[in-house]
Amino acid sequence: MPAGRLQSLDALRGFDMFFIMGGAGLLAALATWFPCAFTEGLAAQMSHVEWHGLAHHDTIFPLFLFIAGISFPFSLSKQRAHGKNDGAIIRKIVRRGLTLVLLGILYNGFLNHLNFAEARYASVLGRIGLAWMFGALIFMHTSWKTRIWITAALLVGYWLVVGFIPAPDGGGADIFSAQGSMVGYIDRILLPGKLYNGNIDPEGILGIIPAIGTALLGMFTGEWVKSTKVSETKKVTGMVAMGIVWLVVGLLWSTVFPINKAMWTSTFVLVVGAYSILMFALFYWIIDVLGCRKWTLFFTVIGMNSITIYLGQQFINFSYTARKLFGGLIALLPENAQGFFTQAAFICVCWLFLYFLYRKRVFLKV
Repeated sequence: MPAGRLQSLDALRGFDMFFIMGGAGLLAALATWFPCAFTEGLAAQMSHVEWHGLAHHDTIFPLFLFIAGISFPFSLSKQRAHGKNDGAIIRKIVRRGLTLVLLGILYNGFLNHLNFAEARYASVLGRIGLAWMFGALIFMHTSWKTRIWITAALLVGYWLVVGFIPAPDGGGADIFSAQGSMVGYIDRILLPGKLYNGNIDPEGILGIIPAIGTALLGMFTGEWVKSTKVSETKKVTGMVAMGIVWLVVGLLWSTVFPINKAMWTSTFVLVVGAYSILMFALFYWIIDVLGCRKWTLFFTVIGMNSITIYLGQQFINFSYTARKLFGGLIALLPENAQGFFTQAAFICVCWLFLYFLYRKRVFLKV
């Protein structure tokens, strides 16, 4: 690993992306192979909740954005140490943000149809790019105290808009519904092309505001871990304490502002932010503080090429390769076990592809 690089961050990113790389399907298939209350409960966590509420699958996207936030204070210091001025850094931030927006549009299949009217322009990568970009610009130009106030203002201001201003075209629908919320209304009148859910897009326009808060929470965490004035033990306990505070505030607030991923509500930011910082504290303590690193290779290989596998699964037919390599063996297994091993074969092929890049030191970045 390069000197000064947080291996815990790469491992956690890989753990997060593992569920996108087939891990969620693997655990869901386990319930078919060994049906019981535990495996079925685990499988239920591997899909998004229908509207309000939270499942593990809802944490994958915001955890990735949170991790991108953690990385930025380290990246900023490194760039400044190498003599880059703020103008050059800002241009790189904006270019990265807009590149992710473009890649998100391509991921949605724009080139497959070249239909501007029916294309979907909002995307996971676009949300990450814009939220991280605005968060990074705020981080560069403000003190930590000012950033706290800005984050609070983003989350509270979003609640005041979404929680108290109904959609003009809502027709009396619940203010926290897709049709009745301002989140859906802004998407319907401003977002071009096709909306993912018809009357609202889960990666739409207004949700960028609280998503900036997710990025900033990650940046606060990165700045805390980067500090040389605090012991490693205090860093971990500080992250745990902050995670508990975010969780309590988010749960209390959720009594009036539901936890909702599609609208990226402020309570969703805090509760998933708590999960994110607690998971990072755990990985950081085990890997970077205690030095237990041997087990991390599987996740690190994924984490160091996370964008590669996210885009790769859209454009490379890994399932075809997995069937050609393992299809005959899987066909010999009991029918209720075949789904599990089909997913395992898919993960194996994806991981070996990433491991080849890892061994060749090929890391695709935006």
